[in-house]
Amino acid sequence: MAKSEKLLDVRGLKTYFDTDEGTVKAVDGVSFHIDKGETLAVVGESGSGKSVTSLSIMRLIPTPPGRIAGGEMLFNGQDLVKKTEREMRQIRGNDISMIFQEPMTSLNPVYTVGDQIAEAIVLHQGKSQKQAMKMAAEMLELVGIPEPAKRVRNYPHQMSGGMRQRVMIAMALSCGPQLLIADEPTTALDVTIQAQILELMKKLQNEIGMSILFITHDLGVVAEIADRVVVMYAGRAVEEGNVVPIFTKPKMPYTMGLLNSVPRVDKAAVHQERLEAIPGNVPNPLYLPEGCAFHPRCKFAVDQCKVAIPDLVDSGNGHMVRCIRWDEIQTKQAVVA
Repeated sequence: MAKSEKLLDVRGLKTYFDTDEGTVKAVDGVSFHIDKGETLAVVGESGSGKSVTSLSIMRLIPTPPGRIAGGEMLFNGQDLVKKTEREMRQIRGNDISMIFQEPMTSLNPVYTVGDQIAEAIVLHQGKSQKQAMKMAAEMLELVGIPEPAKRVRNYPHQMSGGMRQRVMIAMALSCGPQLLIADEPTTALDVTIQAQILELMKKLQNEIGMSILFITHDLGVVAEIADRVVVMYAGRAVEEGNVVPIFTKPKMPYTMGLLNSVPRVDKAAVHQERLEAIPGNVPNPLYLPEGCAFHPRCKFAVDQCKVAIPDLVDSGNGHMVRCIRWDEIQTKQAVVA
């Protein structure tokens, strides 16, 4: 089997926000990679640093108050951190595209969807406005919107939520990117439309050969679309590995808690069990607890967990975990298979 080739290699990324109360370490030393043609899912509760990570890759962190305080982001071997803003404008929307979380706020209400798709094509591919509008209609057809020649003249408010999300995908794919970053692209959609969007993304990935960084808190979506998973908590990666081992043999108590909180039809029907909830809340990033940030919510925590931040270590076969007790806490726990 041929060795996989890395498209994006994030090494020790640190993204901080300076506030009147202190420095918020929204992303604090995160490392991961995405191979060519691969889908990597980044999961975690709100406030874990998922979206800030994706915006850092796009170099869209508002400065001030935000800043990339350290680390490297190697895209095709070139460090995005060292790129000028002018160089990044050539990369954004062309080599790296992003589907933002809420299409109604991401699409400009005073321009037609065709104009908004065509803008990137004119900018990055040097096409005329007429050529770009024709390509915009072709992109709408590609993402399954009926009557694309007519729909390019529609404004966002004239479309349903599902169609607007398809427009966002069409816009992101219009220049044939090598990497697509999807920040919770199905959150606001009903399950039927969600399934269609996921199926569409997998189909287009196979056709175009792009890589996908999929940001989500929905583990059901992860099982459907991802090859590998990075679990984030309080700005750090706490577990990473292939989808099947993460779902069947999680090592980190936080990952176990996420999996145990997923509704299961078999449990609901047969056992009438209540879903397990992770006690407490994600900590305030200004006042993170000493030691492992998860220890105040962890039922397996011992005194040592309160002292030092554990390293992210390889527990075997590339399954990374940030927990000093991972070898003691094993698959006796009830988790989603």
